[in-house]
Amino acid sequence: MKKNLALIFQIGAVFIGTVVGAGLASGQEINQFFTSYGYKSFIGIVICCFIYIAMGSIIIDLSLKYKLNSYDGLIALVSPGILGHATNFLTTIFLIGGAATILAGSGALIHQYFGVSKWVGIIIMIFVSIVALYRDTKGLIEVNSFIVPSLIIVITTLFILYIAFYKDINVSYLKTIPFYRNNWMLSSLIYGAFNVLCCSGVLVPLCLEIKKKRHLVLGVIIGSIGLTFLALIINLLLLLNVPYIFKYEIPLLYIANRFGKPIQMLLLCIIWLEMFSTEVSNIYSVSKNLEELFHISYRKSVILIILLAIPVSQVGFVKLINFLYPAFAVVSFIFMIQCLIFYFRRKS
Repeated sequence: MKKNLALIFQIGAVFIGTVVGAGLASGQEINQFFTSYGYKSFIGIVICCFIYIAMGSIIIDLSLKYKLNSYDGLIALVSPGILGHATNFLTTIFLIGGAATILAGSGALIHQYFGVSKWVGIIIMIFVSIVALYRDTKGLIEVNSFIVPSLIIVITTLFILYIAFYKDINVSYLKTIPFYRNNWMLSSLIYGAFNVLCCSGVLVPLCLEIKKKRHLVLGVIIGSIGLTFLALIINLLLLLNVPYIFKYEIPLLYIANRFGKPIQMLLLCIIWLEMFSTEVSNIYSVSKNLEELFHISYRKSVILIILLAIPVSQVGFVKLINFLYPAFAVVSFIFMIQCLIFYFRRKS
């Protein structure tokens, strides 16, 4: 019983760790997709929770039924033809691009706060990622089993400190906070679909390893609830600091600054660890895909992707990511619709 519960929580941690990344842990992602829409953003975050549970359960069902090995198999199943090839290509490029950007980000973070060469941060990220990835699925689970609880503790601590110091918070006040964008519903649907496609890269191989539908589905449910809890409290913290947060690349760091260096350093450590978690998830997803498509061994695929990511991280890949994010978001939304159509047609 204890082993089963531990496995369910580990699956939940992997789900959270794959979605969170440095973008959500820093507050920047929540700011862009939710906070700027005002108090209605809380409804959008809850909608995303239902999207994660529903789509996660569908992906698990299809993966187990059709014995899929990677996101390539899932995309080919629900989206055959040119659109499916485009989705697969964009997903692969996006994940490799994400890995490259994280290498650059790790270098920049270490350089900014410790004054050493950015290559120190890049080499550290590569080394720890290879160590984790060479443990295959076990490594993925171990990384997230440590990082995700740490993330929850640090963000919750920041939230409790803020609420303790600033008590004049109520629903009426939240409704008076100005919003800067409309179409919060569309933003929520795109964000949910975006994360579902990213998660499929980890969720599909995980199904192949675990093969217990009940455990997998419960893990996704726990992960979705945990993710929603994190997103809600981060969104509340950001909303209470509008419009000042719009000036900062790491909005949560601005909020943490008022509670002293220890909290600030804890948050920075968590952001780096979430970068590491995302790096491992991205490389793991693409490696499993290359293993299936081209029959390259998993370990060779890991090294190949890292070798591709290193030079790309040096040539301003952020500009390419700025193009890929909107394109990938649109493709993700279309993929989610196709997935739903395929699933319910098969059921009927």
